[in-house]
Amino acid sequence: MIKYNPKTWMALILHSYSRHVLRTMLPVIIFMMVFTTGVCYVIVSHLKLKPSEFPVTTTVHSLLGIVLGLFLVFRTNSAYDRWWEGRRSWGGVVNSTRNFALKLNAYISKENHEDRDWFAKMIPNFVFAMKEHLRTGVQLTELEDVDGTLLEELKAVKHKPNRISALLYTKVNQLYKENRFTGDQLINLDKELKDFTDLIGACERIKNTPIPYSYSMFIKKFIFIYIFTLPFGFVTTFEYFTIPTVLLVSYVLLSVELIAEEIEDPFGRDINDLPTDELAGKIKDNVREILL
Repeated sequence: MIKYNPKTWMALILHSYSRHVLRTMLPVIIFMMVFTTGVCYVIVSHLKLKPSEFPVTTTVHSLLGIVLGLFLVFRTNSAYDRWWEGRRSWGGVVNSTRNFALKLNAYISKENHEDRDWFAKMIPNFVFAMKEHLRTGVQLTELEDVDGTLLEELKAVKHKPNRISALLYTKVNQLYKENRFTGDQLINLDKELKDFTDLIGACERIKNTPIPYSYSMFIKKFIFIYIFTLPFGFVTTFEYFTIPTVLLVSYVLLSVELIAEEIEDPFGRDINDLPTDELAGKIKDNVREILL
């Protein structure tokens, strides 16, 4: 995720991300430049048609632009809502892990180093497993093996965050049975343990449920039809100035769709994705500071 100052206009205008977007769209931009140049050459230089002889008006594209704009507003808002919900969920992870660690710090005596150390490792283990579970799979090398068998045990399960959460539940219940926790303390700890499952479930809902296929398909079709027919609407009026006009409009429309595609899945490693690596590291530092 990029950290920036929203008040520095020139830094934002000249930021390298614009070049990244342009490189991604370069094949389409080159195609539209060649296609528009061909249309201009045939109609303006070869056939030498006048506006009255080639009755294509910009009014059609103006009306289509309104409809396309509504589709793109929906597309961008939907993608941003998913991004923001993901950020809220990860904010909940930060708060729940802190609350859980603070309660454990109050309930477990300072002399009980073994249990405090166990939770100080297992809570970050859950967060790091959750982070990679929402990507391509859990990286076991990022986890700490608390008893020499954890990593081997996790290799045998598909949903590794669930397994770590189950071990946290088991440990808390064991301490309750040993009378190290009271019933009230057990109930208090259950809230944060439940939050862990709820929050990863919310993130999985974002990850596994893209916007409806029909919306994505037709938005892309409308953008393609719009920019493909755009040269015919401007060629007799702008002549060869149609080329930069079409390229500019194509760049704007395609970049909006490209950014929406990137932020609708906010848990990856793209430049606009959530800083989950940083958040996981922060949670690990906070938990260790509280419990150790």
